[in-house]
Amino acid sequence: MIHPTAIISPGATLGSESEIGPYCVIEDGVHLGDRCKLHSHVVIHGHTEIGDDNEFFPFAAIGLKSQDLKYAGEPTSLIVGDRNVFRENTTVHRGTTADTPTRVGSDNLFLAYSHIAHDCQVGDHVILSNNGTLAGHVRVDDHAIISGLTAVHQFCRVGAHSITGGISKIVQDIPPFTIVDGNPASVRGINQIGLQRRGFSDQDLRALRTAYKRLFLKKDINLAEAVARLDPALSQNARVGELLEFMQSSERGITR
Repeated sequence: MIHPTAIISPGATLGSESEIGPYCVIEDGVHLGDRCKLHSHVVIHGHTEIGDDNEFFPFAAIGLKSQDLKYAGEPTSLIVGDRNVFRENTTVHRGTTADTPTRVGSDNLFLAYSHIAHDCQVGDHVILSNNGTLAGHVRVDDHAIISGLTAVHQFCRVGAHSITGGISKIVQDIPPFTIVDGNPASVRGINQIGLQRRGFSDQDLRALRTAYKRLFLKKDINLAEAVARLDPALSQNARVGELLEFMQSSERGITR
């Protein structure tokens, strides 16, 4: 089902049962999976590999070249998984070098005007709300929610199951399982409602709340000292262990 006004390069490959709407442009080097739907005025540049059952709304621009000033014009790529929704005017850019593709997982929702810059790594079940923007080299872990008008600085990592408040400024890594808000952002608590919806046990929630109080509310000591003072029994909880591992591996510093 290809509208007669669509322009499709002979060097592009389309999966079965895909729908290409009016005035869409699919360039050389694009691979589109099965059952994808492009509504109208969608532009997909190569080299872009897109999985199955993805949906693109009008004026989405996918796989355009990196905006990084270091980009020298070499072939770079974007890899997209399955069952993603890209709403109106969403932009996703390719990587900056051949060995650093931009990657988007599966089952994500990117609302209108959201932006994924070069070299980003986005997991599964992620939501970028309207005008949520990721600068270059940002990593977003599974089930994270970036609220409207939130801007994430380059090289930051957004932890799994976290959520940002609207119009937040993210300049350091966001710990998993937390709510952050503000300009600049700070941790405001555990994302309890979101974690409950995803089936976290009461035991895990209690452990995470206790860890939050001891790590983020004691402002008179630095974070490394707070981690060192944490009760070893509490650290044995698997979810708290994930939180501590994230914090210890952070290169940019932790939002507190």
